[in-house]
This record gives sequence, structure tokens and C-alpha cells, in this order.
Amino acid sequence: MNQGFFHLDKPVNEPVKVYTANSDNWKEMQEELEYQASHPIEIPCVIGGKKIYTGDILDAVEPHRHQNVLAHTHLAGAKELREAIEAAMAAKAEWEALSWEHRVSIFLKAADLLTGPYRKKMTAACMLKQSKNVYEAEIDAICELADFLRFNAYYLEEIYAEQPLNTHGIWNRNEYRPLEGFVAALAPFNFTSISGNLCAAPAMAGNVTVWKPSTTAVLSSYYLMEIFEEAGLPAGVINFVPSRGSDFGQVVVADPRMAGFHFTGSTEVFNSIWKQVGEHIDRYESYPRLVGETGGKDFIFAHASANADALVSGLIRGAFAFAGQKCSAASRAYIPASLWPQVREKMHQAMTQVKTGDVRDIHAFLNAVIDEKSFGKIKEYVEYAKNSPDCEVIEGGSLDDSVGYFVEPTVILAKKPDFRTMVEEIFGPVLTIYVYEDAKLSETLALCDQGTGYALSGAVYANDRTAIAQMERALAHAAGNFYINDKPTGAVVGQQPFGGARRSGTNDKAGSRVNMMRWLSQRTIKENWIPDTEVLYPHMK
Repeated sequence: MNQGFFHLDKPVNEPVKVYTANSDNWKEMQEELEYQASHPIEIPCVIGGKKIYTGDILDAVEPHRHQNVLAHTHLAGAKELREAIEAAMAAKAEWEALSWEHRVSIFLKAADLLTGPYRKKMTAACMLKQSKNVYEAEIDAICELADFLRFNAYYLEEIYAEQPLNTHGIWNRNEYRPLEGFVAALAPFNFTSISGNLCAAPAMAGNVTVWKPSTTAVLSSYYLMEIFEEAGLPAGVINFVPSRGSDFGQVVVADPRMAGFHFTGSTEVFNSIWKQVGEHIDRYESYPRLVGETGGKDFIFAHASANADALVSGLIRGAFAFAGQKCSAASRAYIPASLWPQVREKMHQAMTQVKTGDVRDIHAFLNAVIDEKSFGKIKEYVEYAKNSPDCEVIEGGSLDDSVGYFVEPTVILAKKPDFRTMVEEIFGPVLTIYVYEDAKLSETLALCDQGTGYALSGAVYANDRTAIAQMERALAHAAGNFYINDKPTGAVVGQQPFGGARRSGTNDKAGSRVNMMRWLSQRTIKENWIPDTEVLYPHMK
């Protein structure tokens, strides 16, 4: 646990690799896509450094070609999950004792492997299994993931360097220890980078983890596990256990040695975990650190002074990139009546260019939604809107799951601000717009603030600085990430630490020093170089 004197320079963000239709790198990516699509693999659990093929198989398919199997995933059951916990605990003492320089060197090497020899493989895996176009896959599975690994190492050094004051004859120091026990990491499907960060951030700080990747994003997560191993990660430090959520909760979350829970996913699942922890609180050896980023009903709010072209760009990119499945995707918007006619016309023109299709089509703006369950949920909302007298579907509305789970980008014009699709999380390419009277700006800001229980991400568009200040104040608690004249998506590690409050999570800001502190437990040490020998204090004599 030696904190050392090694120094890291502040990282720079990994540059995004550009692909164009006729470029050599796109041709190479097409070859990689076809290879992975035609050569399905077996994905085992990785427990204590050993590959475990359980025989309980779940096929991993392409969402945009759901008949094509990419991998056969061997799911961990209760037995394997218990083995993963024991493997983590067996690795704990040696990993914790390793100096931080050696720990972070593994993850820094992993970042270089990721952005170097593994770049094409990881990008293609993310594209195929999570149905992301090449641009979205590049910024997620490569750039953001590498940024997490590099910036977290830098933040960890900053934390270790923060030490208390000393006085004459007294030496004080803080020791930043990993948590006692293990950390459980439960990952979402939508970002490979988040999945990797959930397990790697605690491990970098000296913890051992039991990592449940999403079964609908398992391919890129498995390749990341291979990268960690190639980078020199000791066996048992991170245990890779694709599994059913119910089994993970019953075995892993219920274990008395669980010291932390690192999560991104739905509010409902996080609520159930929090409730489970509360019900078993007397059993835990320490109070588990619960860190979670959950749901959102992210907004765009426009003022009459907003630039209409910038607003339309933000609405379409914010709502429909990655088929609206980003945690931060815009799903509700408030547009002033004076601006609405030109916004509607410009949006209609722009939507004719927004193409839905297979990830192999470089011109496709968005691809399929993740699976049949998600498709069905989105379809129910769209059909509800089509049949409601309280709204109008003004763009899109078509769905087709015959080949892939495709949902046409859909815009709903709501007649009232509490219409169902204005307040409920959908997690798909569906944007609902409410047009407000210009004179009711303050009232509508209050509706935006209080319209949902979420507070993850939001954006305002205005050129009037007084209006910007007013919106910023009124929406102070409505979003953990707040954007001015920009879409509410696309947070960059080291620039816009990401997380929200209310029902959107604990706001511990992934990719920040704040998040890294959650995986450390401080011990303050005071050493007296010249100890007192007297019993009575001077005034007592």
C-alpha cells in the first residue's frame, strides 16, 4: 500500500479516429466486422484468472441482424459467483500491498493496448454487439475508456499527494487504503467505457472486484478483460462474471464482505440494490459504499433568443445518436412559441437526412436498439402517442423488428407538459416537444425542473445572457451535467465529469477525483517524535 513518489503528467484526451466512406481504415474496419460477424466465439467467465465454461449459454446477437450470433456466453450461476468472491478475497492482500505505481501501470498499459493493437477489434465488437456506428463506437470503446484509465490514475496520484499539516515534533500523514472486502461492479449495455470503468476504478485504488458485464454488451467487455490480463493484471483482482441479475443480487450483493457497489443502469435496479443492502445492513462487515448513475429524462430548454440552427442540431444529435440510448440523451424539449415555426421546419428538413440502418453502413446516423425487450417498450410508447388526443407524432413513428430492432427517430408534439412521454423514461429514439408561451418562461422552467424525478443531464439554448443566467438558476438542481448552447450528451472525461442526482444517482461523477475517493478509506496517522513524559498538565502544577 506504499503510496510512493512517482509522478504522472496530466493526461490529454485520446483523439478520435476519423473514418470516411472510401478510406483505407474504413475498409479495414469492414473486414474486421465481417470476420467477427462470421466467427462466433465462446465467452467464458474469468474467475481467479481461469476461464470457466459453465454450459449455461446465452447467445449474443447483433441487434441490427438479430439472427446472427456473435458469441455464446457462458453465464455464471450461484456457484461461480461464490467462487468469484473467494478468488477476489484471495487476491486482495497481495494486490493491496502492491505499490500504487505498479497498480496504475497495468491500467496505463491497458489504455495503450486499447488505443493501439486492440483498437480495431474493440471498435468492431462494440459496433456489432451494441449496434453503434463507427463514430459512436470509437468515442466510447476507445477514447472514453482510455481516458477513464489514464485520468483515474492521475486523480489517484492527486489524492495520495494530499496530506495533512505537520507541527513541531509531530508528523501527520494520511494513508489512503482500499476498502475492506470486495467491490461489486454491475454494468450497463450502452457504454463499454462505463463497463470498464466500473470495475477498473476501484481496482486501480487497490480493491478487488466482481464484475458483471451486461449480457447485451458482453463481447467488447470480454475483449477488455483480455486486455487487462495482457497488461499484467494479477489473477483474481477483477473477476469477469456475466450472469443473471437475480443471481448476482442474491449471491454477490448479499455477501457480508461486499464493501462497495459500483453501478450504472436503471433507477429501478439501483433502488432494489439499495433496499437489499438496507435489509441486510446488520450482516455487512462494513457499511457498503453505494455509487450509482441511474435513469434520466434529459431535457433541452430553448429561449426565444436561441439560434434555431444550433437548437435543431442539438435536438437531433442529442435525441437520436445511438438510437437515444445514452444516459444523457435528450428525450423532452421545451420550445417557445415564437421560435417553434422555424424550428419545426428546420427540423423536418434535417430529419430527411437522418438515416437508420446497419452499422456496416457508414452513412447511418443511428442503428438498432439493443434487444427485443427494449424494442417492445419503445413500441408501446409510440403506439400510445399515435392513439392519444393529447399529442401529435410529427416525425417518424415507424418500427420494424423483422431483421433488426429498428426504431425510426420519432418526434412527438405534446399538448400538455405532463404528457406521458414528457415525464417517463423511454430509452430510445423518441423526443417529445412541448411548445410554451414566451411570456410563461418562469412557469415553464419550473415545469422542467419539477416535471420528473430525474436530474441527470440537460441543456439550454439562448443568446440572451440574462436569460441564460435565469435558466441556469431555475434549473440548478434539474441536472448534474448542464450544457449551455450545446446538446446534453457527449461528456468528456477530464472536461465534464458525469453524473446526476435525485433519482438519477449518487452524483459521484465518473471519471473524476470524487469517484476515486469513494474507493478509498483513509487512515490518519500521528507520530510524536518527542513524546510527553509528564502526567499533569502545566496548569495543574
